[in-house]
Amino acid sequence: MLMKKAFKPRIIRPYFGIMSSKRLCKVAPSPIHKRGLFATTDIESGTDIIQYVGEKISKEESTRRALEWEEKARKTGSGLVYIFELDDEWDLDGRKGQNPARYMNHSCDGNCEAINYDGEIWIVARKDIKEGEELVYDYGYDMEHFLDHPCGCGADNCIGYIVREDQRKKVKKLLRGRKKKSKKDKSKDSKKGKKS
Repeated sequence: MLMKKAFKPRIIRPYFGIMSSKRLCKVAPSPIHKRGLFATTDIESGTDIIQYVGEKISKEESTRRALEWEEKARKTGSGLVYIFELDDEWDLDGRKGQNPARYMNHSCDGNCEAINYDGEIWIVARKDIKEGEELVYDYGYDMEHFLDHPCGCGADNCIGYIVREDQRKKVKKLLRGRKKKSKKDKSKDSKKGKKS
């Protein structure tokens, strides 16, 4: 998953809260994909909402798990890859342990972003978020296998696939090309049928 690296002083307000006893988010049913993470209170832009935690694993193990889960997801339709890149040597597998942040869904117009603060992954509000609003971020997937990752976020700028923002125009162009080719192929087939 794509994320920004940042090193800045911050007030940490994780899931159970250091500044207050009130949680900032909870897991609940989502219209995007089964379950999601939702704001339990109004959240200001720039707030560290929740830390993404899990098992620290090597790149080799990360690749092995991701390929295994991707194969399973193709068969079952479930989203099972919860791995964040920490640095050039290590990744974080969010499937292990208590990690409510793993339920955050993708949106092409996310209200949050994942930021790497010196090896800790935090979900941070990109804009003011109202209580009850689903917390979502751009997963930042590369376009290489975009057809394997359909998107159901419903955002105005959604192209139907989970692809990072800087590659969406390229994917839209590819999709237009596929539609044109499909129409030409159908037209050729119908002309062949009339000649027979």
